[in-house]
Amino acid sequence: MNKPACPMCTMPDVLEHSENWECMTCGHEWPREVEVEKVRVVKDAHGNRLADGDCVILIKDLKLGGGAQVLKGGTKSKPIRLVDGDHEISCKVEGVAVGLKACFVKKA
Repeated sequence: MNKPACPMCTMPDVLEHSENWECMTCGHEWPREVEVEKVRVVKDAHGNRLADGDCVILIKDLKLGGGAQVLKGGTKSKPIRLVDGDHEISCKVEGVAVGLKACFVKKA
């Protein structure tokens, strides 16, 4: 986070304390603004919001990498977990742990 300029004298020389800022020039103190975490929103193929614990249904056949196994469209998953990375969803489908992209599922 960049240090702000003093709101009273507009000087950039400020001290950073745990709960506030203090201007070294005029001595003015003001509270630090808490940074708000950006909430990640994951949506299925139909635009419905997904959350941890939801179950999803595959909307098309998906080949599993490295093998000849195919997950059929219409197959329902166990409860999902949202993860960061290339695939937004981690879950089990037909007893196999898989990573899925949200664009290939719909909320059950």
